[in-house]
Amino acid sequence: VQLQASGGGLVQAGGSLRLSCAASGRTFSNNGMGWFRQAPGKEREFVAGISWNGGRKHYADSVEGRFTISRDNAKNTVTLQMNSLKPEDTADYYCAACRFAVASSGPDDYSYWGQGTLVTVSS
Repeated sequence: VQLQASGGGLVQAGGSLRLSCAASGRTFSNNGMGWFRQAPGKEREFVAGISWNGGRKHYADSVEGRFTISRDNAKNTVTLQMNSLKPEDTADYYCAACRFAVASSGPDDYSYWGQGTLVTVSS
């Protein structure tokens, strides 16, 4: 079972990036999915979560209104559209599959993790 995150890169403040997470080895269509991030020297933090059918989404206050999470269960993918990026968004971004159908904001509720994809926002 593998979650493969991609789409990170270097962008100027105010720019946009689109992160993708592709699952292989099993389907996660019954699982909530989430994105987390970890900046150097900081703890991993919740960014966005989406329920199993996409009907419920929630975001960290710091990204609300700028980031959008979506999923395509037919393709077994989850996407994070990031707009109006700020230097403080710089971090490694991780996708993860939740144990529950509604995505939690707590990392301990996630059983599968992808490798990080680095997002760097320059000022």
